Amino acid sequence: MNFSSTGEPFRYVGGRVCLDFIDTVSGRLPNPRSGRRDYVDQVEIERLVDFGDLLSWARGANLLTKAELADLEVEASKAPASATRVLNRARGLREAMYRVFKAAIEGWHPEPADMEILNRELGMARSQERLIRTSEGFGWSWSGSNEAGLDRVLYPILRSAAELLTSDELDRVAQCGGEDCHWLFLDTSRNRSRRWCMMAECGNRAKVRRFRERQ
Repeated sequence: MNFSSTGEPFRYVGGRVCLDFIDTVSGRLPNPRSGRRDYVDQVEIERLVDFGDLLSWARGANLLTKAELADLEVEASKAPASATRVLNRARGLREAMYRVFKAAIEGWHPEPADMEILNRELGMARSQERLIRTSEGFGWSWSGSNEAGLDRVLYPILRSAAELLTSDELDRVAQCGGEDCHWLFLDTSRNRSRRWCMMAECGNRAKVRRFRERQ
């Protein structure tokens, strides 16, 4: 299991890379404002504290090869300022993606500013995308990069987000009903009845809470 520098384990329960990335916080607290377009849940505890956390999460998500991750660790040690900028971009992208997917879940239009962030980052990722020949046929890879190569870790996340947002699975994206969670996940249940990111945690806590309320 991969851990954040906070000691919190990274969880991979979203069903898609982009949703797992959005869930790199220890839950979200509801914003007290009730208006749809300004209803933005607030991060409770940040797990991506430093660039090393971003690489640790990527390692657990099998986002890059061991060699690629090792190269990024070396580059980050050589260019700490670039690593910090990429980390800040990653967190900003994560929150914009969260709000865009939340808008899709609740049926309202995402904010233009959030779409601008997503499109800007997606444009940078797409500019580095290359079709390559592999032992099994053809596939996608990345050529070149910005910020000393450190932002390469964001590219697979962006591809995942673009694919999900434009797929017929978008209406299966749901939000955990846990009071202090609100993680996103892809509901693949037959009748779309999944309510929790993890039944063993959020689901059980809800059961215990309901039991105590009845008592």
